[in-house]
Amino acid sequence: MIPRHFLVAGAQRCGTTYLRTLLAEHPEIAMAEPARPEPKVLLDAAQVALGADYYRAKWFGHSRPGQLLGEKSTSYLDSAEAASRARDLLGEPLVIVQLRDPVERALSHWAFSTEHGLEERPVAQALERNLVGRLPWDPSRTSTSPYAYLERGRYLDALCPWLAVYGDRLRVQLLEDLGEAGNGPTGIASTYAWLGVDPAFAPPSGGLRINPSAHAGTTPASWLGSDLTERLRDYFADSDAELSKLLGRQLPWRG
Repeated sequence: MIPRHFLVAGAQRCGTTYLRTLLAEHPEIAMAEPARPEPKVLLDAAQVALGADYYRAKWFGHSRPGQLLGEKSTSYLDSAEAASRARDLLGEPLVIVQLRDPVERALSHWAFSTEHGLEERPVAQALERNLVGRLPWDPSRTSTSPYAYLERGRYLDALCPWLAVYGDRLRVQLLEDLGEAGNGPTGIASTYAWLGVDPAFAPPSGGLRINPSAHAGTTPASWLGSDLTERLRDYFADSDAELSKLLGRQLPWRG
């Protein structure tokens, strides 16, 4: 039997660690191990050239016959090359992209960069500056910009190359849809069903968010003030409209 593969390709700071946990807990799924650092195989042409058998031996030695094999590397969404490399390496994998309120994502991204010593500016100052334009960064310290707080929330810019390659084999879902219990009608049960595994399985970690940011449970306005929050909403308005059209429904943060 040829192993079946799927990817969680992004987006960064959109609850993908939580999603990975819910996927790894399903008995019909084996997620690439170790989880950290993320494999990021598709960002390296040399690793892709080693072939699928090498890939499976290195990252899925713990898997059982018949399990669906999944990898989470959230940097993939930022790489158009990764989309075509995935097909070269894995044939026709399924692809999941999980998104969230882009203002909430920006706050989480700032918190992550701050916690890792990459950011020293207060959050409002950093986002105000990012509204003016892209922030410079030192590529010798990190492989991607730790300051792309707003750019990465314009999701369709990154999604388009992946949609062009995978079409209906790509699922876009929202962190907000996982819900407190993690198994609502648009939550993890529907993700399981889309992957072709038992949707009735109840993951032990359902509703237990992983790596919550310091601002979790608060509103963006309480951190940023209503004026800056509204300007950020305006910045994302056109991108949100495109995402709403793609999903065929209203976005929960646009109420």
